[in-house]
Amino acid sequence: MEEKKLAERKAMLTALFRDPAYVPMKAKEIAALLNIPKGQREELQEVLDILVAEGAAGISKKGKYGKPESFSVNGIFSGHPRGFGFVTVEGMDQDVFIPEEKTRGALNGDRVQIVIERESGTKRAEGAVLRILEHANREVIGYFQKNKNFGFVIPDNPKISRDIFISKEKDMGAVTGHKVVAEIEDFGGPGKNPEGKITEILGHAGDPGTDILSIVRAYGLPEVFPEEVMREAGAAPEEVEESQTAGRLDLRGLQTVTIDGEDAKDLDDAVTLTKEGDRYHLGVHIADVSHYVKEGSALDREALRRGTSVYLVDRVIPMLPHRLSNGICSLNEGCDRLALSCLMEISEKGEILDHQIAETVIRVDRRMTYTAVNGIITYQDEVLMEKYRDFVPMFQLMRELSEILRERRAKRGAIDFDFPESKIILDGKGKPLEIRPYERNAATKLIEDFMLAANETVAEDFYWRQLPFLYRTHENPDPEKMKQLATFIHNFGLFIRTSHGEIHPKEIQKLLEKVENTPQEALISRLTLRSLKQARYSVQCTGHFGLAASYYTHFTSPIRRYPDLQIHRIIKESLKSGLGERRIAHYEEILPEVAVKTSALERRADEAERETEKLKKCEYMSRYIGEEFDGVISGVTNWGLYVELPNTVEGMIRMNALDDDYYIFDEEHYELTGEMTRKTYKLGQRIRVRVMNTDRMLKTIDFIPVKAEE
Repeated sequence: MEEKKLAERKAMLTALFRDPAYVPMKAKEIAALLNIPKGQREELQEVLDILVAEGAAGISKKGKYGKPESFSVNGIFSGHPRGFGFVTVEGMDQDVFIPEEKTRGALNGDRVQIVIERESGTKRAEGAVLRILEHANREVIGYFQKNKNFGFVIPDNPKISRDIFISKEKDMGAVTGHKVVAEIEDFGGPGKNPEGKITEILGHAGDPGTDILSIVRAYGLPEVFPEEVMREAGAAPEEVEESQTAGRLDLRGLQTVTIDGEDAKDLDDAVTLTKEGDRYHLGVHIADVSHYVKEGSALDREALRRGTSVYLVDRVIPMLPHRLSNGICSLNEGCDRLALSCLMEISEKGEILDHQIAETVIRVDRRMTYTAVNGIITYQDEVLMEKYRDFVPMFQLMRELSEILRERRAKRGAIDFDFPESKIILDGKGKPLEIRPYERNAATKLIEDFMLAANETVAEDFYWRQLPFLYRTHENPDPEKMKQLATFIHNFGLFIRTSHGEIHPKEIQKLLEKVENTPQEALISRLTLRSLKQARYSVQCTGHFGLAASYYTHFTSPIRRYPDLQIHRIIKESLKSGLGERRIAHYEEILPEVAVKTSALERRADEAERETEKLKKCEYMSRYIGEEFDGVISGVTNWGLYVELPNTVEGMIRMNALDDDYYIFDEEHYELTGEMTRKTYKLGQRIRVRVMNTDRMLKTIDFIPVKAEE
């Protein structure tokens, strides 16, 4: 079609779609309306396709055409470092892919209006941003790069792919290399960068602490407590007065211990265990934080604003001031403490036969560490057994019960992802000295088993009371993701059984058991985990897929998780006088928002923790440039390979570093194949790599493969 004619047709159709009286219709209906002869209808379809591709027209699922807004939906834009993004739309199973040229300058977190241009089928749904409804990034933290008369802030958050333009008069004297806070004044648009001004200089990128501080600011993590909050915390008593124990179940006579990491300071859970005949009596005692943090107080409002404590590599950002979390709310050795206890009677088969939830007063006899308890129950360390000889029988009983509970949980299909976490050792200036896997041991597992038992018991109790409550839920996996996982593991001669797209957690458990102690274990475990949905807080008790539990909540950490603190209040009110209609209505009103907010704050904390780990791993590996390591391929993409080293550090071999052939990405089998040599790189494959480069700004590590002849 000639250019002039094309332009005329486009203008005619655009005007038609914008006519207030126009109702979306199919191509043949448009042709009839405009009296276009049958011989020219192919040309009409060509013009319609062009308008849709340019975003000047929209098309419905039924093939009707109209202005883009007619078929639009709203969602949250999630950016990608390479410029494209995804939009999460309420009610849609999968995110909508937005190509770079169709983002309209949207930044990560923005609320946007989009039109879906291609429905999901074999590929993800694809769309275009029509307009930005709400900007999420008023402030951006990043690296300042100065030119003669202007500068740019390169955002720390890799999901914000567009630099912020800073004019000379608005740079506060920042120089290249400064980490800064920039306030965005103009969000720009297609082909135009956002513009802003520097409001704070955090320091030079290489200064001790500046790197982590930048992440703290980038994620909006709170740095200090407001004065009003500190005043309330300061008014809390240092010790429990005897008058405060009235009406509580006195458990100070029970042999009681806390078991935590060596450097833990907020000790919010203690355990007791005895056995009479064939019955275990397990007590899980949780610090009664709600006694000191009253609903609606400044402490409570700030705790909800934070949602959770955040554990970064060099610092902890607590949910509550240290005066409480390390003081009266910490179950310190030799101190009387108020607690909320879940007392369980358990059979030798691991069945919880009876339980009691009660307000108590306890006294911890010993502050134990995972290392010491593991030394006793796993290695029978003579020195430790002598040092804690009065407690050794209880620790041995704990191991016995832990194994029973774990076996019972496994029988019902609970999934146990045993990933080694990263242990990053820093010096006084924040420089990483060592990175190694932080493995779980028998002591960490037994505490985990006891906490899970308490969480399930409390959840079931309050579910049947039919009271407003907060549950920890984990929904069944998406059937499509399970199909993809099944396709992938088939390459390893493995399979998972599904029924109408549904899967039982026992099938996942069987899969993990099959790959245990194989080279593919870490890889398949990670891919399986990524195929599952994310756990969240909810007012509905829909069960926990990963634990194969019908009832689950978070009861055991009110010092560092707001949902735990919230349900403690409900439990205590229920125990004392019951909840009347007014209080039930109150909780029904506030809990849905608490669930949504705390779930989002938990994700924010997780992301910030991952970013600080990536940063320190990158800094650590920068001293090993040119050195070789053995690793395992942990990811295969069309832009390269991810390789994980034994110390948990992950780096990338970019496609252009595979220079011995032209490699083709097989998405279905997660592998790269050389076009000429047929050489393959697969997930789980062992590979020797050399460290080529690190980029602390992007938090990336580049490897190249070491060829056999080298």
